Amino acid sequence: MNGRERIMNTFQRKEVDHTGFWLGMPHDETNEIYFPYFGVDNSLDLSYKLGSDMHVVMVHGDSWKHPEGRRLFDSASWEERNTLSQAGELADCETLSEVEAFPWPDPKYLDFTDNIAEVERARAKGMAIFSGLWTPFFHDICDLFGMENYFIKMHTHPEIVTAVTERVVAYYLEGNRMYFDAIGDRMDVFFFGNDLGSQLDLLISPEHYDKFILPYKKKIIDLAKSKGYKVMLHSCGAVSRIIPKLIEMGVDALHPIQAKASEMDADSLSKFANDLIFVGGVDTQEILPFGTTEQVKNEVRRVKSILRSSLIVSPSHETILPNVSIENVVAMQEAAVERGETCP
Repeated sequence: MNGRERIMNTFQRKEVDHTGFWLGMPHDETNEIYFPYFGVDNSLDLSYKLGSDMHVVMVHGDSWKHPEGRRLFDSASWEERNTLSQAGELADCETLSEVEAFPWPDPKYLDFTDNIAEVERARAKGMAIFSGLWTPFFHDICDLFGMENYFIKMHTHPEIVTAVTERVVAYYLEGNRMYFDAIGDRMDVFFFGNDLGSQLDLLISPEHYDKFILPYKKKIIDLAKSKGYKVMLHSCGAVSRIIPKLIEMGVDALHPIQAKASEMDADSLSKFANDLIFVGGVDTQEILPFGTTEQVKNEVRRVKSILRSSLIVSPSHETILPNVSIENVVAMQEAAVERGETCP
């Protein structure tokens, strides 16, 4: 059974030989340590060498090739922002005409050449392909308004928030249509995300989530489903309060299950195990960076024993930092593929 077969069997609730594993996406500084140790020079080969069953090909801003070098959702006056709360270009926007006047990106400038080449390389290795435009519309709107302004405008100018959201999501819907047509059945799972939780709770109220996020997320999921793809959603933080809504929308898998966030531990999530696949769950705040190899293995075994066949083992944040030792990463993978009660 190769990686793709193992992952797709997991999504389809079929028999697997052992629990699936994904290394995640180590930070560039981490790769400077890992690459020479494992004798590789790129992320795909590292992931494959460490036993990953899946590979993520993220289609993001660098695939948008504007002839003047403009970045996504930027006007000519755009300046680098240093904090999430710093005012964005639409911070003072109060009229629909201002929304219409903004230079919204045109999907015609998308170029998927590099993405498709990466998909082909990973597919040749027998890995499951998770791909699509990353579609972080919540983050994009945070940048356009500034996070605090965004949340305030949900109360003071809901029509402006709605208009901006519609324009941002329109870009991602058309971009994903274009990508899905180009990639066809060479990808398996549509993977997109927005971080909607803090360590303790949602960043916005469930009521505002229902009004400003959910309907647009549903359009994106419906598009992917119409093409026959499974759907995995990324959100860091404590998002347990909206998990039933994610299931209802058609989300098949949730990533990265931030283990130390409120109500995001394996025990708390087990009640959703019949309806969701969980990708992640191995704590990156304490266990992976500071634990012993045996503690890492025991934690992987514990999470597997709780979530069983609804789990693909992976770090609880995909960006592995340089303080995670090679030994602990290897221990995570070794415990992931151990046969036991979680697999036939």
